[in-house]
Amino acid sequence: MLRAVGSALFWIFITLSSLAMFPVALLCWALTLPFDRRKVVLHRLTCFWASLYTWLNPAWPVEVTGREKIDPDETYVMVANHQSLLDILVLFRLFRHFKWVSKVENFRIPCIGWNMYLNEYIQLKRGDRSSTSAMLRTCRQNLADGNSIMMFPEGTRSPTGKLRGFKTGAFSLAKDAQRPLLPIVVHGTASALPKRGVILQGRHQILIEVLDPIAYSDFAEEDVESLALRVRELIGDHLEKAQVLVR
Repeated sequence: MLRAVGSALFWIFITLSSLAMFPVALLCWALTLPFDRRKVVLHRLTCFWASLYTWLNPAWPVEVTGREKIDPDETYVMVANHQSLLDILVLFRLFRHFKWVSKVENFRIPCIGWNMYLNEYIQLKRGDRSSTSAMLRTCRQNLADGNSIMMFPEGTRSPTGKLRGFKTGAFSLAKDAQRPLLPIVVHGTASALPKRGVILQGRHQILIEVLDPIAYSDFAEEDVESLALRVRELIGDHLEKAQVLVR
């Protein structure tokens, strides 16, 4: 009963805070439009907006390790495992510039989705080949413009928290654009907010672990299937090793 009440209050807070924050984001977009072509300032505001939901929730203490490995002058293809809707909120805690690749349905969410449009995050209609092709073209252009890309190579959230197979799109993108890969491991979110669940599951430690970047020269001659498998195994190894740290 207490969890249900707490969860209801949390979702009400998300709704009310989004109604309050979207006009701020819209104003930020308008004021920075003439000089901030990459939407760096707006994205940083969005990081603050998203981080409110973990900063103000004592049930979700978040630790970020390895943030210093992200070179602000480098452009990456960032890849992270996907356990929960909560992953999106906690990855904003990196406070580094990137463009999300996100399913088109998320752009239809009032306020939050509208802000995604303002940030020029990248839409993907899952199962649609033409949408996938358009998404990859947009990603390549963003990388050329100096924007890192954030993708979930599993494609969708794992219903069990266990790592799913990796699709090759992110790895093809890194090879085509000759950009480094940045693996990121998300721990603990599946227990805090499982897929298809709306009830918060009590206190859970959440860890965001930034791994060492993989330079383009380290995979230039590797086929995308083996590269995807290699990065999946790397993330999987870190998930297993950190189980003791995530409660």
